[in-house]
Amino acid sequence: MNLVYKVCSKDEWDQAIINQFYSGSDVDNKDGFIHLSTKKQLNETVTKHFRGKKNLLVISFSTKKIQDNLKWEVSRNGDFFPHYYGNLETKFAEKTYNLHLNADGIHEFPENFFS
Repeated sequence: MNLVYKVCSKDEWDQAIINQFYSGSDVDNKDGFIHLSTKKQLNETVTKHFRGKKNLLVISFSTKKIQDNLKWEVSRNGDFFPHYYGNLETKFAEKTYNLHLNADGIHEFPENFFS
């Protein structure tokens, strides 16, 4: 299964669960789409955009389930990034992972996440 990932705060995702859709972060709404990452892009995304932030989640989505509003567009380092246009229904979430912040302020992905 091909997956893409969204990093957001627990509060944002909790609200999305209530609404049954995720409308995006402030940055997403400003840019007009929901920023997603591939697993390969995820570590750099977290380091660059979420440094030091607490209470984060990583939510995986199957590209097959969200393909109608998913576009691959050139972004950082000339890589193609997945961008979702519209509200992302929470029922499409595959898995949710806690992203822990260690004592050094570095995010730690769950064990075996990248294997």
